[in-house]
Amino acid sequence: MAKITPLWVSEKTAAAMLDMSRTEFSKHVNSGSLPPAQLRRNGIIRWSVAALEKIADGSAALPDQAEDIEL
Repeated sequence: MAKITPLWVSEKTAAAMLDMSRTEFSKHVNSGSLPPAQLRRNGIIRWSVAALEKIADGSAALPDQAEDIEL
């Protein structure tokens, strides 16, 4: 059977994907340095795996902010 790759993940899994504790991940979400959950329905709260991957590889910068990034 083929491995299923999730499209959406819980806070716990999102934090693990970014090598953070849940508490640290939550702090970053609350401060605005990480985005809030993109899926909120019927008590289900999830982050997009694609969005988390863009954050991890640095391609998630907003177009108007991309020029302000110093390397």
